[in-house]
Amino acid sequence: MKRLLTILRLFAGAVFIFSGFVKGVDPTGSAIKFREYLEAFHLDFLHFLVLPVAFLLPLLEFLIGVSLFFGIRPRAGVKGLWFFMLFFTPLTLVLALFDPVSDCGCFGDALVLTNWQTFGKNVVLLLAAWVLWRRREVLHSPRTVRHDHLLLTVYGIFFLALSIHSYRHLPLLDFRPYKVGTNIPEGMTVPEDAPHDVYETTLIYEKDGVRKAFSMDDFPWQDSTWKFVEQRTVLVKRGYVPPIHDFSIVMPDGTDITDIILASPKPVFLLISPDFSRASLKGLERAAGLFATLQEKKIPMYVVTASSEEEAVRRLGSHFPIPWTNMDETTCKTVVRSNPGLVLVKEGTILAKWHYHDIPSPTLAEKDLLASSVSRLRQQAEIRLVILLAALMLLIVSLPFRGKTVKKG
Repeated sequence: MKRLLTILRLFAGAVFIFSGFVKGVDPTGSAIKFREYLEAFHLDFLHFLVLPVAFLLPLLEFLIGVSLFFGIRPRAGVKGLWFFMLFFTPLTLVLALFDPVSDCGCFGDALVLTNWQTFGKNVVLLLAAWVLWRRREVLHSPRTVRHDHLLLTVYGIFFLALSIHSYRHLPLLDFRPYKVGTNIPEGMTVPEDAPHDVYETTLIYEKDGVRKAFSMDDFPWQDSTWKFVEQRTVLVKRGYVPPIHDFSIVMPDGTDITDIILASPKPVFLLISPDFSRASLKGLERAAGLFATLQEKKIPMYVVTASSEEEAVRRLGSHFPIPWTNMDETTCKTVVRSNPGLVLVKEGTILAKWHYHDIPSPTLAEKDLLASSVSRLRQQAEIRLVILLAALMLLIVSLPFRGKTVKKG
């Protein structure tokens, strides 16, 4: 039993650390997913809770995982795990049965599960939580309560700082198909040997007031007494879906310029805003200043948004100077986690992305844009390295004091 409890504690802790972390480094994406939940359950009046929950729920998951995995107040961690699973397991069953959202988002964009897979995962975690809850009295921490509280506080501050940085700039780890370095045309390519969608067609015929379903191979085509009623086609098996399948940029007059942009040998800037009415005015001002400099250098820049051009007039009181194009709102949100966000593309490859807080100044644009983009990537790599070192330091502090599973004395 001692070994089983240790395995269950480490397993549940690792899952919760991973789940909390991948959502915590992308709070904007978490907020988008929580908004989908509220809309699916017709709870739109709770939209004001979306952003706080996007920060607090991953933090709670992460701290429960840390508590279990490192044995820091393990009984409190088991209690959190038990109540967490009691709430979310029935919720994921409802999602699996009625499918109001296609992906629960429990692992962010790092690992996408179907609703039934998510429910199965939660059933396993619920069983683990039940066993740990029944035997929680034998779990203890060799540290003092004060020491445990200090460790959890440090972990919490570290995690919140990471989430806030990712929210005010861009996610330090990008699990989406539009991460920097991605070649968009390659991401849209379907291999020749890729499996295709498989559909099943059912033909409904009626005879003497009785309706009967037939397959395409056995319908009564020679019997005129059967009258055709309808045809039903159902997707049986989903084929290969390329990582990028919805990237399309269209001018207001309906002209599709996607291929022109992706094939351009010159760098192209895309100012992406899923909803122009909610776009940061500060970000729009910075983008307009950059656009003026880019025009002098004959470098193209486009607004890419799901909103109409009239929205710019309503928001700004005047025509926005940057050429206007349209893209699906969900795609805009997926490409860059900022409203607006700036993306630099050259020959179909994403070279850099900026949050509106970090849009390059016109002064910087007068220099080598590609060099500045490479410098930006280097800065992001250095930040990730600092965070990794900080995480390793926390790990070193915690590992020597890992909780043990012992019999109550």
